[in-house]
Amino acid sequence: MNHNDLKFLQIGEGSERRSIALHAQAGAPPGLFWLSGYNSDMNGTKAQALAHWAEQTGRACLRFDYSGHGESSGEFTDGTIGRWLEEAIAVFDAYARGPHIVVGSSMGGWLALLMVRALRARAAGGAASVAGLVLIAPAVDFTEELMWKRFTPEIKRELERNGVWSRPSQYSPEPYRVTRQLIDEGRNHLLLGGMIETGCPVRILQGVEDPDVPWRHAVELVSRLANDDVVLTLVKDGDHRLSRPEDIERLIRAVAEF
Repeated sequence: MNHNDLKFLQIGEGSERRSIALHAQAGAPPGLFWLSGYNSDMNGTKAQALAHWAEQTGRACLRFDYSGHGESSGEFTDGTIGRWLEEAIAVFDAYARGPHIVVGSSMGGWLALLMVRALRARAAGGAASVAGLVLIAPAVDFTEELMWKRFTPEIKRELERNGVWSRPSQYSPEPYRVTRQLIDEGRNHLLLGGMIETGCPVRILQGVEDPDVPWRHAVELVSRLANDDVVLTLVKDGDHRLSRPEDIERLIRAVAEF
């Protein structure tokens, strides 16, 4: 894979301006559009595996880093669901052509559903459309359901007082900084309170041993999806990342269905 094909898309004005790093591989439709998880980037195991598969099968593949992540500019602590959603839509509009399968991991699963909703709400479609969704451990409404509602009174007080809490991470030596702004702004994007219209088939892969997104959360999401063509695959010994070789194979099979 050629790593010199890194491009940058400028989004926002003035102090909100940020430079979004992306890889856009040309190829046949339906293309793949990758949405990473919270504090993850487009060079993770699953993203690389999908890009490699796309290259081998001649499919288009588009992946990018949210602001404050990976190669993109900006501070992680400035990030909100709305800001990262704006970036996802801007990259999709600028580089996607024809039908795409949107593949979202963890937070990316939430953003995928929000993106589809936003694209459907636009009167005029862009140059690209969403032909299907593949969601891996989708962390829908995670700022509220999996963070705020689970936080201890001490953590909530620290967020109120300092505006930020350093959460230990099992995925990196550095804790990641959860901001009050992330939690507050996330409330503008909650989906689980009503039915979710995607207008396309949905495939969900969820580990039963996932400590971050409980498998029951995925079941709850399925009950909210209005479309009939929804398949939830529970991986009995699967963790949150689902990036073991057998998990990657399962992911590729789900994508190849379309």
